[in-house]
Amino acid sequence: MGETIARNKKAFHDYFIEEKFEAGIVLQGSEVKGIRAGRVNLKDSFIRFVKNELFLFNAHIGRLDTTHYFYGHEERGTRKLLLHKKELAKLQKAVERDGYTIVPLQLYFNSRNIVKIQIALAKGKKLHDKRHDLKEKDMKRDIARAMKDY
Repeated sequence: MGETIARNKKAFHDYFIEEKFEAGIVLQGSEVKGIRAGRVNLKDSFIRFVKNELFLFNAHIGRLDTTHYFYGHEERGTRKLLLHKKELAKLQKAVERDGYTIVPLQLYFNSRNIVKIQIALAKGKKLHDKRHDLKEKDMKRDIARAMKDY
């Protein structure tokens, strides 16, 4: 994995991550420029199947000021994701039959400077699971603080 551009920290808080996949993403030139400038937010984005193809919805990719309005892109538009047929079939089966969701985890450049997105098959957490995770995190922080002072 190369240089990370944006992470979706909320996904780790709201879901149990089961399996991760790397997907290509169909972009326009102005979108790539916005990504290179770091104007990306994956926080409220989600992934759905539309006619047996995978699409990323609600991911914000900001426009640069130097981009002409005619060549600009929709900042919260839908973007097609590219995966192998077997991976698509596996994801679709998991979503339809087993009740999983697909969430975006991070956007990055791979070794050949191509924009890739890491997606994951995930199960939603209940409120008590989130509380338990927060408790564990606080305890680890307290232990680390105590060890530092010791």
